[in-house]
Amino acid sequence: MSLLSDKQQQILEIIGSHLRDHRRPPTNREIGGAMGMSSTGHVDYHLGVLEKRGVIVRESNTARGVRLTSVGEDLLAAHDGDSAPLQITSYLPRTIRVPIHGRIAAGAPIEAVSDPADVIEVGTDLASEDCYALRVRGSSMIEDLIADGDIVIVRPTEVAANGETVVALVTGSGASEKGDATLKRFYREGNMIRLQPANQAMQPIYVAASDLIVQGKVVALIRRV
Repeated sequence: MSLLSDKQQQILEIIGSHLRDHRRPPTNREIGGAMGMSSTGHVDYHLGVLEKRGVIVRESNTARGVRLTSVGEDLLAAHDGDSAPLQITSYLPRTIRVPIHGRIAAGAPIEAVSDPADVIEVGTDLASEDCYALRVRGSSMIEDLIADGDIVIVRPTEVAANGETVVALVTGSGASEKGDATLKRFYREGNMIRLQPANQAMQPIYVAASDLIVQGKVVALIRRV
């Protein structure tokens, strides 16, 4: 890998210092302020170079979306003359590739489909290795700020507490052969399950408990603006 320029090395050190002091990544404006640069565009340029060289990864449309890679951590340690990597890993989530298992309805139930090539990279503060993602269709969860086109991160589970937002597979009469998956808030009411939309214009779905399988619960939301 090519050596970093002085400005790029300085930015790397600012990121590491900010993580140690504040336990979160800096914004572009905070990086610029630490460097005496008034233009965040110049900061963004150098961050782009660092990303291309595998030193950092960035989440788009996120103010604190900078993530150091293991290469970045090693470069910081080497520049400081340390024999061991800097102890920032516990403050900084690494990234993992989460598979996107098709689309999920935030309206009427829809069958979820899987494309093995469709993935999203997120920090381990948002997802664990067993998580998967779904693209949202519809507007029934809009009052929970889950909109059409968003991506939800789902942790697999077969149980849910009342009020949790779940991926539920509706089986039984009227469902497709493999069942219909939907995204709703979960409420158990006796022998029935109420799948509650977060949209006052829409009615809840009532399903017999024996005709519903909880497949996972939503743990994070990704939105591109």
